[in-house]
Amino acid sequence: MLRSTQILLWRLTALLALGLGIIGVAIPVLPTVPFLILAAWAGGKGWPVLEQRLLAHSTYGPHIRVWRERGVIPRKAKMASTSMMAVSAIGLQFAPAPLWLRVGAPLLMLVVALWLWRQPEI
Repeated sequence: MLRSTQILLWRLTALLALGLGIIGVAIPVLPTVPFLILAAWAGGKGWPVLEQRLLAHSTYGPHIRVWRERGVIPRKAKMASTSMMAVSAIGLQFAPAPLWLRVGAPLLMLVVALWLWRQPEI
C-alpha cells in the first residue's frame, strides 16, 4: 500500500509539473523547461515511461539531458528568464496587488536570477 501511494504521489507531481510546463509554452512569463525538468525527475521516481518520453522529446529533451548531465543552463535561457522576470516585476508594480506581494515577488525573482546566473552555462 505504501509503495503504491508513493508512486501515485510521484505521478501526480509529474503531471502537475508537466501541466505547468505545457501552460508555459503558451504563456511567456511561465517557464517551460524547469517544469519539464521537474516532471522528468518525478517521472523517474514513479513513472519511467513519462520520464523517457520527456528525455526523448525533440525540443525539450536536450535541455533536460544537459541539465541532468552537467547542471548547465544556456546563456540564451538565462537572458530570457531574467528579462521575463524583470518585465513581470515591473508590471506587478502597476497591478492592484498588496504591498507585500509587490515587494516580495520581485525580491524572490531577484534571488532566482542571482542563482540562475551563478549556474554554469554552455
